Amino acid sequence: MEAKNNKKTIWAWCMFDWANQSYNMVITSTIFPAYYVYYTTYHNPNKDVVTFFGHSFVNTVIQNYVLGASYLLIVLLLPILTSIADYRGNKKRYLQFFTWMGALSCLGLFWFKPVAHGIPSLELPLIFYALACVGYCGGFVFYNSYLPQIATDDKMDSVSAKGFIYGYVGSLVSQLLCLMVIQNPGWFGLKEDVLVALPERLSFLLVCLWWLGFSIIPFRLLPKSAPAIKKQNYNVITGGFKELGHVLKQVRQMPLLKRFLSSFFFYSVGVQTIMLVAANFAAKELKMPDDTLIEIILSIQVVGVIGAWLTSIVSGKIGNVKTLVGLVTIWTLICLSVYFVTTTAQFFVAAAVVGAVMGGVQSLSRSTYSKYLPPNIPDTASFFSFYDVTEKFAIVVGLFTFGAVESLTGEMRDSALALDCFFAVGLVLMIVLMFAEKKSKVHLATAPLGE
Repeated sequence: MEAKNNKKTIWAWCMFDWANQSYNMVITSTIFPAYYVYYTTYHNPNKDVVTFFGHSFVNTVIQNYVLGASYLLIVLLLPILTSIADYRGNKKRYLQFFTWMGALSCLGLFWFKPVAHGIPSLELPLIFYALACVGYCGGFVFYNSYLPQIATDDKMDSVSAKGFIYGYVGSLVSQLLCLMVIQNPGWFGLKEDVLVALPERLSFLLVCLWWLGFSIIPFRLLPKSAPAIKKQNYNVITGGFKELGHVLKQVRQMPLLKRFLSSFFFYSVGVQTIMLVAANFAAKELKMPDDTLIEIILSIQVVGVIGAWLTSIVSGKIGNVKTLVGLVTIWTLICLSVYFVTTTAQFFVAAAVVGAVMGGVQSLSRSTYSKYLPPNIPDTASFFSFYDVTEKFAIVVGLFTFGAVESLTGEMRDSALALDCFFAVGLVLMIVLMFAEKKSKVHLATAPLGE
């Protein structure tokens, strides 16, 4: 087995984040949400009501439902996929499969064109939108499972943060390229035609090429994994769910880890959902122009790089759990403030604070979980499947809650208040964990809690 902390291997691992975060930026955070809201609201004779497979929905509600359904599919598939990967020792192959699925689905969005009267059919674009999400999320569980394989315990925080930083920078560069095409189509011989929207649609094509192109680096350089399961007559379909059950039994025997995952679930409902619906909120509630929204999100990415780096430093000084208490406190307050946001300036301030804590809470959560794991476990994919199932199910709950509240009240602001309740519960549970950690006299900055 390859030695841990190899610089070239860690660089290759980080480049996967560099590659796939272009999807996260362009498809879920900026251009596609704004594009979708614009053509399903302002070119819609029914205001914001759309038809999807014969049923009427508010445009942003059905978008959230479709995205939530894709995450639910991931929750159901991951136990089976990680079981196969553990049994055969081929998690890199699944990393490749999901990358191709996600990237080619982004390519499919290129054919989501405006029409002269009314709005285009939404069934196929939203299916591609869902499949792109499945590809993105499916690859991440195998990507995350590499962390204990390539880094020692004392390096996990910094390596995890480095991956997020690469992702932020990569998404920033790809977004800038898309922005150049959208704001200056004449530079590239394109015409500004609202009924063609070619500059916007070319950004979906760019994501496909960026994602596939840079993923070649980790595909070539990441080490292979040996089979972790060596059983005859092993059922890979039911085996994954049994493995998750086995992991759950182990988690129940580790009180601190159990408390961490409980808190992680609740604050992830808020964190992940806000990141997925922020662009829709800005475009629909604040009627923010696409260019302004993209510029704000770009500035968030810059702040996010600094935030992820500072979080790794702070956690090294005061410990992971105390740092997470601070981060989740900020998230709770900022989510509450969204209810009162009415101007672009206010949204920018809120978004800047979100950017500062966004990368930090994700990076630190991942590395904290890695430190909680028992040392020298062979089936890291199963443990990270459990982690990812927890996170993805939190997103399902968040998206369906957000969509249901908006559907009932007609206000996305009320949905933000509902999300803040999840943040509050997560914060309380993290504070309980902090006192439990203190009582146990074990500190995450110096020792893994799983021991």
